[in-house]
Amino acid sequence: MTEISIGEYVDDLQESLIEMILEIQQKEFQIPITRENQPDLAAITQFYQRGDGNFWVALYDGHVVGSIGLLDIGNQKVALRKMFVKAQFRGGEHGTAQRLLKTMMAWVEQKGITDIFLGTTDKFLAAHRFYEKNGFVRIDKTDLPTTFPVMQVDTVFYHHRTTDLPGKN
Repeated sequence: MTEISIGEYVDDLQESLIEMILEIQQKEFQIPITRENQPDLAAITQFYQRGDGNFWVALYDGHVVGSIGLLDIGNQKVALRKMFVKAQFRGGEHGTAQRLLKTMMAWVEQKGITDIFLGTTDKFLAAHRFYEKNGFVRIDKTDLPTTFPVMQVDTVFYHHRTTDLPGKN
């Protein structure tokens, strides 16, 4: 049986990543967003993997089945972006989302990042529950740092103060 592995993004995975994200956005949630509306997908390495940012993927049988990215927005703050998991790899059975988040949180702790912010659509209700279960607190758009890149589809926002991570005082 093939296991799911989590690793840092490499450019060879670009098409598999884009296909997964667009399938979830367009087909599963009927969000009218295209590849062209998301220029970061054409340059993951340059966009995310700099400063305190990074990008990880979950792989199953050589295909991307999950992703999570951190965008460095300055002052030891990051924006969590592009967290997606294919439907058949969601839930406790595979633990894909939890493993992606755990990998990202280890990076955040190692880098001394103080705050994680994210924006999402109101359609991703299961994602809202997931973020809240993992210590993210819903905030108003006005509470975002000025450097946070709000996407057109973002209507719900969350914040996680890393001093609130388990084991921190």
